[in-house]
Amino acid sequence: MNEKFKAVSDIFSGGIKIGNIEISGNSIYSFVHIFFQILFILVLMFLSVRIGNKIIDKFINRQKNLRFSLDEKKANTIGTVLKSILRYSVYFLGIFMIIEIIFGRIGSIFVGLGGAALGFGAQSLVKDVISGFLILFENQFSVGDYVTIEDKSGIVEEIELRITRIKDFNGDVHIIPNGLINKMTNHVKNPIRFKVEIGIAYEESVNNAINKINSICESFSEKNGDILVENPKVYGVTSLGDSSVNITIYGKCVPMNQWSAEVKLRQEILNGLNRENIEIPYNKINIVK
Repeated sequence: MNEKFKAVSDIFSGGIKIGNIEISGNSIYSFVHIFFQILFILVLMFLSVRIGNKIIDKFINRQKNLRFSLDEKKANTIGTVLKSILRYSVYFLGIFMIIEIIFGRIGSIFVGLGGAALGFGAQSLVKDVISGFLILFENQFSVGDYVTIEDKSGIVEEIELRITRIKDFNGDVHIIPNGLINKMTNHVKNPIRFKVEIGIAYEESVNNAINKINSICESFSEKNGDILVENPKVYGVTSLGDSSVNITIYGKCVPMNQWSAEVKLRQEILNGLNRENIEIPYNKINIVK
């Protein structure tokens, strides 16, 4: 054991020789010292982000019990932005410290020059960050909202300082720099109108069909009052097709429920008209002999 310790000590004091290359003990010590310093900073960065994210999540969850609490979407939005700020800050400081350790004062000069270059060349980055803050404080949209940005529609998954991520209904994730968001439509700020169109045969009584459909709508409203803001009812005859009289029904519901409301109401109207023997037209082939 003493011999091993002595061998290690000799390496750090006298160095080692590999072929014609001689490495001094001070160089080895400096390399090991720098390596462990960098490793310590990397571990500290990792722990800072992990612990910081947990603190932010705990704060967001606890604020729901406060007297003046934010709604869930707004709280989640603030949480993602805080995590983004934390991540960028930790990465910037960590990289700066690593460069300082490796290059010393020269590294500080390089960082300063790099910062000046970024200041001239990163106007788009600054624009993205400012736009991110405006989106947050103007409450343009929040995490969980259904939005259309330019030609992309989907659910907002994350709002960061620089980018916004939205996922469409195909599962594709679109990453949009905040500075490029010039036109945006938020589909969940107000109650959503939904529409169902039903065709009946020309041989049927329109008034009778409308009365039956309105009765079905009343029954539907009683069973789905939790998602409805305005009960559906017949608007009237909106078009005359080749083989059908088309009747349109409008209603309003809580955002993000319009598709399920349309599907359920359409199915109930179809079942109700079948029970009343009101014919819904379909393509027929008459063979004349």
